[in-house]
Amino acid sequence: MVDAVTEGGLVTGEGAVEGRSARAVLLWSRGTVEPALRSAVDTLPPSMRRIAGYHFGWWDECGEPTRADSGKAIRPALVLLAAEAVGGSAAAALPAAVAVELAHNFSLLHDDVMDGDRTRRHRPTAWAVFGISPAILAGDALLALAFDVLSADGQRVASEATRSFGAAIQELLEGQSADVAFERRQDVELTECLVMAAGKTGALLGCACALGALFGGGTPEQVERLRAFGSDLGLAFQLVDDLLGIWGDPEVTGKPVYSDLRSRKKSLPVVAALASPTPAGRELAGLYHREHPLTDADLVHAAGLVDAVGGRAWSQAQADELLARALRHLHAASSMARPAAELGALARLVTRRDR
Repeated sequence: MVDAVTEGGLVTGEGAVEGRSARAVLLWSRGTVEPALRSAVDTLPPSMRRIAGYHFGWWDECGEPTRADSGKAIRPALVLLAAEAVGGSAAAALPAAVAVELAHNFSLLHDDVMDGDRTRRHRPTAWAVFGISPAILAGDALLALAFDVLSADGQRVASEATRSFGAAIQELLEGQSADVAFERRQDVELTECLVMAAGKTGALLGCACALGALFGGGTPEQVERLRAFGSDLGLAFQLVDDLLGIWGDPEVTGKPVYSDLRSRKKSLPVVAALASPTPAGRELAGLYHREHPLTDADLVHAAGLVDAVGGRAWSQAQADELLARALRHLHAASSMARPAAELGALARLVTRRDR
């Protein structure tokens, strides 16, 4: 077992364990998973395949090949590394990695429709190109395909993996449902917002790590420890993502500046700020609850109010605490130092605000 977790990585009795950088791991993950992902998507009906391939960045709206941004492949990387961290092989966990990536992109297709987002990964969203109903159906097709890929593998753990995967999808949907419901409410509590984020984002990241451990032959304790690692990492990821939704650089995020404020999204920094019994907190509530759209000046002012009452600092502190807890779960679960070190590096990358 590894002996400790530090900011520099995982450490054994012999000293620091060297692993690939997080960015190198993500390149490896994408290169490992994409051929199998493409093969799976190729089995979809032509209309669904066309939209899915556009969403993944493989071709344009006319079906001509292109190399647009396909995403960071964080979730597949978690699956593959978790399998290696318990002593298994990445190859054994490849079906789970593909299934998780399909499910993640199902959620993105639906999320873009529900949020009305017209841009993702620096290009028009699928619904903006093909229409709302076709994009929703393409998302449904990806989710059905994810279950097919996971259950068709034939490994002895496939049945358990499918049940775990299904439970995580239900949590994700419940979290997404709560997120949508919050838009119509003025009295969202911070605790319920955290529960929403844990389901919307933490559930699938936790499932990714658990599936990797399961396909890698991990013990029940290792599976649950790695699930906890992924769940805590997922909530930390969402906190940082919410910060980027307000203050992120559009060149990095692919979305307009202040995008979450413009839609008056009840993100975690905003809800934390709205809970503040201060004049600035009350002023922010007035901006969020008025009927007419926010102007550019309003958006700048709202961002300043969130910062002034501590919503920004609280979110970053919570993300830091969750990351530390996630790394402790990782330390307790991992029997192989190199993939564990790489999981730690990946966790730190995705919880940085400049990612």
